[in-house]
Amino acid sequence: MGIIKNIVTSQLIDVIEWKDDSRDTMVYRYDMNNKEIMMGAQLTVRESQVAVFVNEGQLADIFQPGRHELTTSNMPIMTALKSWKYGFNSPFKSDLYFINTRQFLDLKWGTSNPVMMRDSEFGMIRIRAFGIYSFKVADPTVFLKEVFGTSGLFTVDGVEGQIKRTLVSGLSDAIAESKIPALDLAANYEELSQYALKTLNPKIEALGLTLCSFIIENISLPEEVEKSIDKRTSMGVVGDLNKYAQYQAAEAMREAANNPGGGNMAGMGVGMGAGAAMGQMFAQSMSANHTAQQPVPAAQAACTACGKPIAAGSRFCPECGTPQTATAFCSGCGVQLTPGAKFCPACGQQQ
Repeated sequence: MGIIKNIVTSQLIDVIEWKDDSRDTMVYRYDMNNKEIMMGAQLTVRESQVAVFVNEGQLADIFQPGRHELTTSNMPIMTALKSWKYGFNSPFKSDLYFINTRQFLDLKWGTSNPVMMRDSEFGMIRIRAFGIYSFKVADPTVFLKEVFGTSGLFTVDGVEGQIKRTLVSGLSDAIAESKIPALDLAANYEELSQYALKTLNPKIEALGLTLCSFIIENISLPEEVEKSIDKRTSMGVVGDLNKYAQYQAAEAMREAANNPGGGNMAGMGVGMGAGAAMGQMFAQSMSANHTAQQPVPAAQAACTACGKPIAAGSRFCPECGTPQTATAFCSGCGVQLTPGAKFCPACGQQQ
């Protein structure tokens, strides 16, 4: 009898647990090894795990982290399925799945093809983006029904492709709805990531999953747009183009003067061109200064006594001191007029 009891006991499972030493396993089906589970067996569910019993393809009891004793009292669904109406404790055979509920981190996403977006300044442009994300199983029941089914082992690879395509598709919608200009995208990575996270999460909740983080590392613009931005930046740095041209000409003159190979035709050409530019700028500067320093000639008249030229409107002659009589002068050129003249004989201006 003892030998028979030992044989029967060896065919029963009394301790059930799963030690996960991988980084990408999402679901593990416990290997029964053709044995049956003993009523009263000890089930250990570690943190970040959930244990699910499936009886003949039908979802039964779910156990959260902790130590559980398998009896009819804490397995109500299995008890009903097995018709243990009176709490009959007997060995049973069932599929047991351990679902990993921890976060799966540092998963990379990226746009394999450019994403079209409409920008208020550049119009229709194509952008590329990449970054990282993390997710976990939020609802083991939905995940079991909708995703892994009855697979013996299910890893991140099974859902990674689906999630990536969902992320890229939702990102283009998030960028369009956020209405952030292309030039301001780099300054709004954090805001755009949070906006995309809220937009994308409802799309993967139907799989029993939840998106824990979504990080945009870079959004690159087309080459032609980047060149246009570089040109605008250069113009902003240059500022006054006239002063910049003068500076360039002065630099060319200095380079030509420091070039010992005066016979070099290229150096001569640069020196001649710089010299011509400098000469032209010097002439323009001198001309402007000369024009600015030219005095405006004052209106003149003749002394009534000695005939020497005197300033129009003078009351005495600076040469002979003779008092001057009130004389009419042209309001335009200052020439002395004959009393009663209606037009100036010198410039023709009406008086």
